[in-house]
Amino acid sequence: EVQLVESGGGSVQAGGSLRLSCTVYGYTYSNYCIGWFRQAPGKDREGVAGIYTADNSTYYANSVKGRFTISRDNAKSTLFLQMNSLKPEDTAMYYCAASRSCVRRLTAGTFLISLEKADFTYWGQGTQVTVSS
Repeated sequence: EVQLVESGGGSVQAGGSLRLSCTVYGYTYSNYCIGWFRQAPGKDREGVAGIYTADNSTYYANSVKGRFTISRDNAKSTLFLQMNSLKPEDTAMYYCAASRSCVRRLTAGTFLISLEKADFTYWGQGTQVTVSS
């Protein structure tokens, strides 16, 4: 059984940092995408960052580019999201998600990881991030 377990959420003031972790259990697929999504109250779930395990290429939503960094420790089956310069609008429930394969779309001549929630099969329970002004 595949399980994704997030941790590391919390409350922080604007400008602060948090590091989220996601440990993956029971995953046997290779060359897949894994990433972070978030959902604020009353809003749709949106992709934040993704990584393609075959080559460790990454992709970020414009709203977090330059502030968030996605990485993984393959030996520990753990995914990380380092979040710096946090803003109140980053407040949301953050979810880790994994795909069975990796959907990438050709955009301006480059294959970019899809951050569409429909392209991800397995989801964690989420960890809350609250940023106060």
